[in-house]
Amino acid sequence: MTACWWACRPGLAMPLALAAIAGAVAGEALPAVTGVGLALLGSALLLGAIVWRRVGRSGAWSLTGGGLCLLVAAWCALVLVHDRAGRLPELLAGQEFRLQGVVESLQRDGRRTRFVLHVTRCEALAQPVACPPLGQVRLSWYADNSLAMGERWALTARLRPPLGFANPDTFDYAAWLRREHIHALGYVRAEETARRLAPAPFSLRRVALERLAAVPMSALGKRWLAALTLGAGDGLTAADWERLNATGTTHLMVISGLHVGMVAALMLWLLRRLARWFAPTAWRLAAWPWVGAALAAFAYASLAGFAPPTLRAVLMTTIGLWVASGRHAPGWWQAWWLALALVVVADPMAPWRPGVWLSFTAVAVLILAWSGRPRPRGIRGWCLALLRTQWLLAPVMAAAVLLAIGRLAPAAPLINLLAVPVVGSLMVPLGFCGWLWVAWPTLAGWVWAPFDLLARGVAEALTWSAQIVPLWQPAAWWHWPLALALLLWAVLWLLPGLALRLRLWFSALLLVSVALLRVPLLPPDTLVVTVYDVGQGQLVELRSRHQRVLVDTGPRFGSGFMPLTLLWPPGQRFDAVVVSHSDRDHAGGVPALQARHRVDRWWAPRGNTLGLPSRPCVAGEAWHADGADWRFLSPPPGAASLPRNDRSCVLLVTLGSRRVLITGDAGVAIERHQLLPQLGMGRIDVLVAGHHGSVTSSAPSFVAATHPREVVFSSGRHNPFGHPREAVVARFLAAGSRVWNTAYDGAVRFVLSASGIEVETQRHPGWSRRATVDTGDVGVESSP
Repeated sequence: MTACWWACRPGLAMPLALAAIAGAVAGEALPAVTGVGLALLGSALLLGAIVWRRVGRSGAWSLTGGGLCLLVAAWCALVLVHDRAGRLPELLAGQEFRLQGVVESLQRDGRRTRFVLHVTRCEALAQPVACPPLGQVRLSWYADNSLAMGERWALTARLRPPLGFANPDTFDYAAWLRREHIHALGYVRAEETARRLAPAPFSLRRVALERLAAVPMSALGKRWLAALTLGAGDGLTAADWERLNATGTTHLMVISGLHVGMVAALMLWLLRRLARWFAPTAWRLAAWPWVGAALAAFAYASLAGFAPPTLRAVLMTTIGLWVASGRHAPGWWQAWWLALALVVVADPMAPWRPGVWLSFTAVAVLILAWSGRPRPRGIRGWCLALLRTQWLLAPVMAAAVLLAIGRLAPAAPLINLLAVPVVGSLMVPLGFCGWLWVAWPTLAGWVWAPFDLLARGVAEALTWSAQIVPLWQPAAWWHWPLALALLLWAVLWLLPGLALRLRLWFSALLLVSVALLRVPLLPPDTLVVTVYDVGQGQLVELRSRHQRVLVDTGPRFGSGFMPLTLLWPPGQRFDAVVVSHSDRDHAGGVPALQARHRVDRWWAPRGNTLGLPSRPCVAGEAWHADGADWRFLSPPPGAASLPRNDRSCVLLVTLGSRRVLITGDAGVAIERHQLLPQLGMGRIDVLVAGHHGSVTSSAPSFVAATHPREVVFSSGRHNPFGHPREAVVARFLAAGSRVWNTAYDGAVRFVLSASGIEVETQRHPGWSRRATVDTGDVGVESSP
């Protein structure tokens, strides 16, 4: 306790937190030596600031505090530098390794089992390749297996670096992998050589889940009970998560301060009753009930698994208990900073976890809302306090969620107002009580029957509310204006002393301002071409002032996943969609596009197998919109006898002197006999290279005649076809073209206007580079 009190002396908790964040940022963002050096420099500056402020009163304490800041920053930087060193390097992509490790997490999805293996031993099968210091790898196993959590296995896996698609305003899978400390991705090879080395050790959590399976309850009740009391959120179905996300109640099913705080509060109440019985005259001074409550919180967190949200919750709960006890305790803001420092020190990746900032933002709002206010009295007082808290918390959290995740649940404030008391005051206590009788499944089923009834009722209510007021995923340009309006609303109602009339007047003004916001239109005579990163496939979006056209819909992988589902929120409208041909790497996203969005007009080659009404794209078909000419150059009439790739729709878009050409998978014969006669001698400004850079397209004569300024290869990283081929890339470079590759640059966006061409890549936003070409993700339907 003395050490904690010393750490929270005035002015130290905040520098500790800032030093931890500075060290984490330096360790993650910069090379190893530079990162540590910057962390040390930042800490030295903090040290100087502290010494400057305190030298007149306590120079020794200032030096010691500065040294602690230095130590904290260096620790956070070194942890992340070491973690980054374990990531599989690009040069080892596609190599096979013999791994030994412990199964950390497990998900079964149809015929695929996806699991995280904590690697304890690694050996490269190819010599003289050395295995990097892998920590955790995320693997897929497509064969029947009997994997279980905690087991030790030896297996062979083909690995690749922990990367994902890079597209604007979408979920950053690579960043999520970094936050989860995943060092490589891959799949199990040579299943017959995989063997279990040791069974899983005893786990109270696993035993509890096995006992729960025998209890007579509904499947939904079991899933929710396991998630609420044991942190087993991986058992929730996709429908459960969709329901929770759409209503802004995901936090109810993740072990958080609500659940850990409930355990601590219940234990504190019991222990203080015991203290009152043992020491009737001095029970208020007893410290052991507070210590016992903190130990109960830690015990529950260990049972639920020390996942980052759980660790964050138990640290914040423990500091909250300390402040509430009043024993050498800091103020609430000092406690807030200290909790932030401890969370970052315990998990230096915390600054990149949206949940961290959402949690600390919520606590900060509560401190602001209740500082200096009297404790509520009676049922009416507590109900009014709950209403006021939700009224102030809802807009701030909505703004934070909007900026962090890009979505809004309009019904969340009202739903949380009802759901939080039901879940926190009824379902969580009922869930904990039932575990006392779990050794007798029938009896536990009776105890948990009210929980089961409440779970089904809450689920139905959430489903109904999501249908009435669905989840809103506004366009990216909405995020900051809406977030600012929500924050201003919260500040308006947080400020003390304002008359109610002024609050209502300014609230109405904010609402009118938001209502007057309009979608920004592109300038006239401007065309935006975005080639998305969808792996081994193609998806191109062309936007002018009033036109929005897609060329191809991206691939559909063997698992059924379609990258198109990640690119936009549902309900988008497209004036036209051109499916160049029916191969799965170009037409794989058609089902998702039909189900989630509105398409006014479909174009596809004659005789396609898409199964939807479409107009045939034939050379000469054209339309004019927003000052641009949109014209098909191929296939020619009567192309039924041509090979499938040569029947691809080829689209030319001309805006003033700017020309964009998308050739699908058309081969060299089509280029020579069909495209060049129509293109003439004018230069192509943006070319989406044919057939992902295969040698079957982009003939030397075609490249020389079109000499494009910008060339994009839409290909998958480490694809087995070697796309784009080195000879094709060299051909374009020799013609003076700038070359881009979605596999390495992510989505590439071109803004064409009379004044020039602006280029931006998603992996390197704000600057452009000449793409490096490499060969080597599993392709979809294509050919070399």
